[in-house]
Amino acid sequence: MKEAFDKILLDAVDGALASLGDSARQAIYFHLENKFRVVKKEIPDHLEGFEAGLEKIFGVGAKFIEILIMKKLYERVGQPLEWNESKQLDFVGYVTTARKAFLKSEKN
Repeated sequence: MKEAFDKILLDAVDGALASLGDSARQAIYFHLENKFRVVKKEIPDHLEGFEAGLEKIFGVGAKFIEILIMKKLYERVGQPLEWNESKQLDFVGYVTTARKAFLKSEKN
């Protein structure tokens, strides 16, 4: 079941980055791997490094990409995405919550 969620997460990341254009998506993966040692297929196991890499590449703009990833992820998991914009956005926390909801729904 972990593998199924990881695939969904990677599809959400890929879809969000693809919305920036194919060459931008490829460049982001390239920089994540070469500068931050986060290989695409290992993103689910290295969320903190992935988030840090996005923030170093995009600065404050990384939050918009993270929100897009979360929207796509929650859509694919079949859960409503609820966040309070007045709170600090916690990308890793939202992914962890989605993972728990997905694994719980898969058990039932």
